[in-house]
Amino acid sequence: MSIATYPIQRVPHHDVVGTLERGCQEHGLDPLANKLAELRLFLAHDLDEVDRAIASVGLGAEDAAGDPKPRTSTGLEGQTPAQESARHLLSQDGKRLRPIVVALAAHVGRGFSEAARTYAVAVELVHNATLLHDDVVDLGARRRGADAARVIYGNAASIFGGDWLLVEALCRIQRVGNAEVLARMLEVVKEMVIAESMQLARRGKLDTSVSDYFHIVDGKTASLFRWAMFAGARAGGVSDEGCEALVDYGKKLGVAFQLVDDVLDVAGDPEATGKTLLADLGEGKMTYPLLCALERCPELVPLLEAVCAGEEVGPEVGGRVASLLRSSGVVDECLALARRLCEEAIAGLSIIPDGVAKSALVTVARATPERRR
Repeated sequence: MSIATYPIQRVPHHDVVGTLERGCQEHGLDPLANKLAELRLFLAHDLDEVDRAIASVGLGAEDAAGDPKPRTSTGLEGQTPAQESARHLLSQDGKRLRPIVVALAAHVGRGFSEAARTYAVAVELVHNATLLHDDVVDLGARRRGADAARVIYGNAASIFGGDWLLVEALCRIQRVGNAEVLARMLEVVKEMVIAESMQLARRGKLDTSVSDYFHIVDGKTASLFRWAMFAGARAGGVSDEGCEALVDYGKKLGVAFQLVDDVLDVAGDPEATGKTLLADLGEGKMTYPLLCALERCPELVPLLEAVCAGEEVGPEVGGRVASLLRSSGVVDECLALARRLCEEAIAGLSIIPDGVAKSALVTVARATPERRR
């Protein structure tokens, strides 16, 4: 059965599926791009529900449909600076990748239920909470093409806004009534804090090990993907064996997604990504492509040390580093690893019954290494 046979209401313009689709088109992968176009149609109704629920976060019960309260000179009436900070970020277009995988995991079973929608909203709130905190830690000025919340409302409001979103997410998960799903999210939050602490301890150090890098990625990024797959599967009534297969898929997809992010940071097109090259290194973060570069391109060490120490570099320096990483094979090696992880994720779905949802999961995994923003 074709994904395209499903009815739609609206195709979200900001979701990651559209980004993956454009990336495949740019690389001449038209069959894969066509499957992604069908996937966007398949998920349009589910993501529309998620978008409406996210738009209503922080509004009163009378606004549960997502209609905003009357504006005042200081923002939504009755809003604290923390809530305004959080709603500023939520109002910016995000990729919604984590809600997408919740929905797909649910469709492996009975479909996108009210519980699945709640989990999809919750995982997006947790993700946004981490972004609010990250921008304070990293002194980030821009997020999703707009001023970061900390720039508008201040660091304290951004921190408390992140805390508020995290608590809001946990309360929503608790209301569903599945103790195991809540317990796993609490464990994920702990993993994320530990991983962030590890990254902070290694900030500005070029001698970060590959093992440390993947430990941090597993805690910061893959853990939330794992939870999204588990929560969606539980909401859809998937078997225990199927749940664990989907969790493993989520872990590998999450690591692959982060690897591609890291490649884009060192060799992407700033026009497409909206980020300057070497932005992560400028924040003192060593990523897998940079660790590979240290081995293959020792002439880069002095430059990377200077950037890691916070020295300003012009776009020409970033372009020179990107060119060297491409010519030395580092970019190809990192993308090959991302593709290998995605193929392993797909192989792990062998116990999942064939159908639209499984086909969609395969498509997302195959397309992830091809994205360029």
